[in-house]
Amino acid sequence: MTLLHVTAQHSHHCSIIIHRNQPGPPPSSVSLMSDELKGDGPPAERSEMEKPLPVQLLEMLKEMGEEELKHFHFYLQYEPGGDFPKIYRCQLENADRLKTVDVMVQAYSDCVMEVAKLILKKINEGGPSAQEASSRLSQDALQNCQPKLKSALKKMFRNVFEGIAKAGNPTLLNQIYTELYITEGGTAEVNDEHEVRQIETASRKPHRPETTIRQEDIFKASPGTDEPIRTVLTKGVAGIGKTVLTQKYILDWAEDKANQDIQFIFPFTFRELNVLKEEKFSLVELVHHFFTETKEAGICSFEDFQVVFIFDGLDECRLPLDFHKTTILTDPRKSTSVDVLLTNLIRGKLLPSAHLWITTRPAAANQIPPKCVGRLTEIRGFTDPQKEEYFRKRFRGKEQAISIISHIETSRSLHIMCHIPVFCWITATVLEDVLKTREGRQLPKTLTEMYIHFLVVQAKVKKVKYDEGAETDQHWSPESKKMIESLGKLAFDQLQKGNLIFYESDLTECGIDIRAASVYSGVFTQMFKEERGLYQDKVFCFIHLSVQEFLAALHVHLTFINSGLNLLEQQQTTSAWSKLMKKKKSLKSLHQSAVNKALESPNGHLDLFLRFLLGLSLQTNQTLLQGLLTQTGSSSQTNQEAVQYIKEKLSENLSAEKSINLLHCLNELNDRSLVEEIQLYMTSGSLSTDKLSPAQWSALVFILLSSKKDLNVFDLRKYSASEDALLRLLPVVKASSKVL
Repeated sequence: MTLLHVTAQHSHHCSIIIHRNQPGPPPSSVSLMSDELKGDGPPAERSEMEKPLPVQLLEMLKEMGEEELKHFHFYLQYEPGGDFPKIYRCQLENADRLKTVDVMVQAYSDCVMEVAKLILKKINEGGPSAQEASSRLSQDALQNCQPKLKSALKKMFRNVFEGIAKAGNPTLLNQIYTELYITEGGTAEVNDEHEVRQIETASRKPHRPETTIRQEDIFKASPGTDEPIRTVLTKGVAGIGKTVLTQKYILDWAEDKANQDIQFIFPFTFRELNVLKEEKFSLVELVHHFFTETKEAGICSFEDFQVVFIFDGLDECRLPLDFHKTTILTDPRKSTSVDVLLTNLIRGKLLPSAHLWITTRPAAANQIPPKCVGRLTEIRGFTDPQKEEYFRKRFRGKEQAISIISHIETSRSLHIMCHIPVFCWITATVLEDVLKTREGRQLPKTLTEMYIHFLVVQAKVKKVKYDEGAETDQHWSPESKKMIESLGKLAFDQLQKGNLIFYESDLTECGIDIRAASVYSGVFTQMFKEERGLYQDKVFCFIHLSVQEFLAALHVHLTFINSGLNLLEQQQTTSAWSKLMKKKKSLKSLHQSAVNKALESPNGHLDLFLRFLLGLSLQTNQTLLQGLLTQTGSSSQTNQEAVQYIKEKLSENLSAEKSINLLHCLNELNDRSLVEEIQLYMTSGSLSTDKLSPAQWSALVFILLSSKKDLNVFDLRKYSASEDALLRLLPVVKASSKVL
């Protein structure tokens, strides 16, 4: 039997002597080691049998049972004794005896046996049970880490920047936050319709009783069930408020206002995770990387805590998430690729005790298998009262707020778009400027007008802020023009690829210099953002899909006017003769190819782009862009040709959605003749649906869908009883609360 004799000096220089005793009846391992540490035996024998410190320590640990080893680890982490440093919990997580020796030698060098002696003494005196020890450790780590994490998250999410960070004047999230309309249920099936089309469809739906849910209750079990919710998937169109919703949830927790049963919240964005595509991490290492407070507290296991992981922007994910072929991973300390970590976390194989909240645009919702989702929610944006609340908060002057709200209600397209919080902000930015400087001009009523004004406001800001000019100066300097041309090209190229988020490689492909892109984002911050993720990698995006579509349409329009090149045509020829012929072409050919391309799209991806492109041909809109447009290339004849072509298309057998978008296009061209014609029939009582052309049917459906009164109770008996009439009126029937 090996006996250990430890002579310790308080200077932490330790001498270890070993000798062998005659065999005898074996005592218990802990009492044996305690006796061994008393130091009996001749010095000569001890020096003969001297062994390296790691070997001595290993032999001692081998004498311990599993329960005693747990106690030993507990004291190493919590109270090693003397003024010896504690060892981080993660260093001893699942450590066997060999690993324990390595860690202790690294921490205590030649004093390992002194530490061992101090700990064995504590164990003999009767310390806590292994379970109590573990619980005590977890509690200690929580008290050490949670306040620091909450403080960091408060700093991160206290302020919200609507489009632009105003230097020295940030907006407090709690001050501006307007409750969003969140519904529970629905399906995660892919909806790849254009998101504005989805918003328009949703805006027509009557307010039938739906299960609504508040953000603070996102993980609470549904009424009538005790089944805990592990994974929540929240979908919503771009700019609807998904990110701000998660920020409010985090801020309420960090400020001790809600969900205090949760011990840690770890928010991630897919933009940041994309950067780690080639890296390897364990789940613990990933958390340590983003949240250093957890590493400093020595937390290397999250099984003992109530944890929420938030993953924002699944639609921006460029990691190869494969839920069918991915290797199964259950150990949060084992390193692997980030995509394997995420798939196992979402499947519940990794850290099944954790809660997950994933946000996404509708088109990407089906990336997560339905069996992995405990609750599906959808953000519908602002209801009508919430829109009013937003503008009242945004404009402190009561009269100004009322004026803006009433103006928005007069324009169906603006009113629909204001379901989207980002569009409310764009509208507020524009109307605030126009009300100041309009000099008798009308407020913008169409989407194209609104976005042109928005662009002009940004150019004006650049002129005053960066070029030290006056607000009344010409806005379009050569530098501003170049910026808009570059951003327009980027918008169009990436729109064709379906990208909303751009990395440096995407910009390089579009021929944009990285340094120039940083300048653009600094100048046109409210339109084009540069963000920094982990390792300071740059990510670029437009503040909303509609801004990207507007700039893409502007790029196509400018290219055609300046060079005669139709970017919407599949085959582009470059001969001198073809260029000369293109110069002679009118906008008619561009508009017709745009209409055809939009109608060919199965999901309406070019709906809004088409509205903007047609709207840009109006002389009044081109006047607003004076300085940016050097030549117009359009006339009243061009506009009439576009109107005529759209009416011809409306006479074909189109779906209700496509017909409605074409009527929105007529609205952008300031042509309301079809709608006014049907309205005249309706008011005079001479409407005969038996004699309506397909175009007139489309106008009738458009009018009915725009009428709140008709959508509450729709009297189908007023119209023809034919099967054809019923099919054409189906969108109205679906949208109505009650049908007679």
